[in-house]
Amino acid sequence: MMTPGARQQAAQHFWQHLDSGQRIVELPDAQRPKTEAEGHAIQVAFAKQSSQPIAGWKIAATSKAGQQHLAIDSPLAGRVLMERVLPDQVTLDLQHNLMAVVEAELAFVFGENLPPQEQPYSVKQVMEAVADLRPTIEIPDSRYSDFTKVGKAQLLADNACAWWLVIGQAAAPDWRFKDLRQHQVQLYRNGQLAGEGIGSNVLGDPREALTWLVNNVNFRGETLKAGELVTTGTCLIPVPVQAGDEILSDYGVFGKLRMRVAR
Repeated sequence: MMTPGARQQAAQHFWQHLDSGQRIVELPDAQRPKTEAEGHAIQVAFAKQSSQPIAGWKIAATSKAGQQHLAIDSPLAGRVLMERVLPDQVTLDLQHNLMAVVEAELAFVFGENLPPQEQPYSVKQVMEAVADLRPTIEIPDSRYSDFTKVGKAQLLADNACAWWLVIGQAAAPDWRFKDLRQHQVQLYRNGQLAGEGIGSNVLGDPREALTWLVNNVNFRGETLKAGELVTTGTCLIPVPVQAGDEILSDYGVFGKLRMRVAR
């Protein structure tokens, strides 16, 4: 069993190297989580390094292709740190980012708390607690030199590859009446279409992905809080980017987001 001291050391390592570009093959044996619970415990300690409450949550590997790429059998829940949330039209330096990709995602913001309960929440219950929908661009990264080989527990410890998240304005209220499974998203790089996808690429439906996250978090005794967001996973294959790229992510009636990769 991992000691509290080892858990704290692992969390501090990930915190110190969020932006340093320093990679490890894997955590030292004493700090290496052997179970999902230990991975989540490191993630909790990691988030506590921040002086601010979390902005919300993210889901990684919501497609079978993504899970196969990481050699895992289910999605991963991570935390979105408040200081890692960015506005539309931001310029971001990816010099030390290993993954060098961007992902177009749909996020939900809660208007009510969702505390643990005896039975899992249904999609209907979860959606009744949602205040609005927002477009996002996730820029993921990992502190491992080869994140495809470390396994689920160590990926959870690395906060499910969270790094930066660009968040747009709330969509018009009629988003609730749209079929999110069929909603199309396009991502343009330097004016050229570089990727496209639909909502069903996210666990079949972004609302199903959101419900999965709520129940996953609740199972560990944690509460989803009003004001927190959940970004539900990429609707398209992650798009490679490099210095100088101009990115436009088009979510149709839900809005557009722009960002630039610094030279």
